[in-house]
Amino acid sequence: MRHHLLRPTLIALALLAPALPSHASSLVFCSEGSPAGFDTAQYTSATDNDAAEPLYNRLVEFERGGTAVQPGLATHWDVSDNGLRYTFHLRKGVKFHSNKQFTPSRDFNADDVLFTFNRMLDKQHPFRLAYPTEFPYFVSMGLDKNIAGIEKVDAHTVRFTLNQVDAAFIQNIAMAFASILSAEYAEHLMASGKPSHINQQPIGTGPFVFQRYQKDTQIRYKGNPAYWAPERVKVDNLVFAINVDASVRIQKLRRNECQVTLHPRPADLAALRQDKTLQVLQKPGFNLGYIAYNTQHPPFDRLEVRQAMDMAVNKQAILQAVYQDSGQIAVNAMPPTQWSYDETLKDAPYDPAKAKQLLDQAGVKPGHEITLWAMPVQRPYNPNAKLMAEMLQAGCGATPSTTRW
Repeated sequence: MRHHLLRPTLIALALLAPALPSHASSLVFCSEGSPAGFDTAQYTSATDNDAAEPLYNRLVEFERGGTAVQPGLATHWDVSDNGLRYTFHLRKGVKFHSNKQFTPSRDFNADDVLFTFNRMLDKQHPFRLAYPTEFPYFVSMGLDKNIAGIEKVDAHTVRFTLNQVDAAFIQNIAMAFASILSAEYAEHLMASGKPSHINQQPIGTGPFVFQRYQKDTQIRYKGNPAYWAPERVKVDNLVFAINVDASVRIQKLRRNECQVTLHPRPADLAALRQDKTLQVLQKPGFNLGYIAYNTQHPPFDRLEVRQAMDMAVNKQAILQAVYQDSGQIAVNAMPPTQWSYDETLKDAPYDPAKAKQLLDQAGVKPGHEITLWAMPVQRPYNPNAKLMAEMLQAGCGATPSTTRW
């Protein structure tokens, strides 16, 4: 079980070089990492999803910069009065990409929707048996249990039936894991004995067509001339230039070797904002940082202890030291950009004296030893986990002798 203690919502940062023409020939994005693949259903990281995003569409999609849902490959949908049946009316004339091994013989239709979701639903699905994989988002959201079935009403209509009402169903299937794949391409890969190519040689309906991928170096895409929303294809060539070092990405941006990047080091923000050649764009991110407790292990099985720990942490100090003020205190288990964010929830105040009182009431004496695990890698939602852990340790009145690493 998890109890949220510190939940700073990060500010997502993008740096943009001088404005591009209305239709430039190419754009280079300095990416922070190499994707494991392009089959979005089996991955959960932002790096994987970002790399696949140009290639695919979903039935419904999030509006740019928000979590409101808008039409995608479905032009509209109907929900039954009991909230258990969702009927999607599919967009006509949508073309799948092609590559050297495959040229589609038909447009997108209901068969592609059935293939995409039945592969995740049915463990005995032929393609899943040929290319075994797991679908963590689909399963963690309970969709494998709640989707009772999907039927093809006609070539451009599909109906999902749920076992229980799910208020977030539409938002859930707007996520990357629900990107629509080509059933015809899957059949081609099965016939050629290469089903895993769906992950490394992706085919989608999106605004860009996959060209090639060199791990730790670059991903190249070209604009899709047959895209169903041509106004979204603003460049002919898109390149993801991969470098894990944030300082190197900034250097490349300043030399105009790339035009966009993400996640600069918080310590660099002040200087970047003063650079007249760059635009620093920021917005509340979708990520949350938190502390998890094992509530089946004493003393965290006691509510008073968890409340005390929450009050003992100086979250504002952590925001300043770890995030360089490029974040905000999170008082919810969700970021404020989430559609279901509850503004009425209030955060526990920073109150070390009250924390000590609660610990005393719970019978936790000075010198009690706990194990604190700090994330060993840097992530945008936690750029310095070791420093954060040290501040948590100090804020709770602990010393290295009473807190094991």
